[in-house]
Order: sequence, then structure tokens, then C-alpha cells
Amino acid sequence: MSATGKRTRLTIDLPVEMKRRLRLLAARRDISMRQYLLEAIKRQLAEDWAKLTEQKSLLILNGQVDPVLAELWDNEKDAAYDQL
Repeated sequence: MSATGKRTRLTIDLPVEMKRRLRLLAARRDISMRQYLLEAIKRQLAEDWAKLTEQKSLLILNGQVDPVLAELWDNEKDAAYDQL
């Protein structure tokens, strides 16, 4: 849960066979399907986030990453910073 404790609802449609497997695997771990999915999502988010930050695309703010920044920074006054 987030630091503020706020949550949002997400609804997804699953193929019947996928739901059956989900129910079975969650039961084998003695957890709810909800908890199983939350854990799976957390694992995948952590993995994807690590890959993203390794590429430094979140850490480097530039015009390639954010077109709004490109528009703000692409001017004569700020051109001096391009030389740094």
C-alpha cells in the first residue's frame, strides 16, 4: 500500500482458463487470487522499473525523454547550458 493508504480499483477480464489456473495456484499457496495478483504485479513492476532506471531514462531529464522540456529548453537563452 502507498504511504497515503489510498487505493484505486482495477478491473480486468481474464480468459476462463487463465482464471482457473490463477485460482488453483493461489490456493496452492494458501492466498487469495487478489494477493497472488498483487505479488505478481509487484514483482513485474520492480523488474521493469529496475531495467528502466538502468537505462537512466528516468534519471536524465532532457528533450528526448520529455518533449515538454525540449520545448522549454530549446531557446537561445538556455543554449549556453548545452555546452556544459
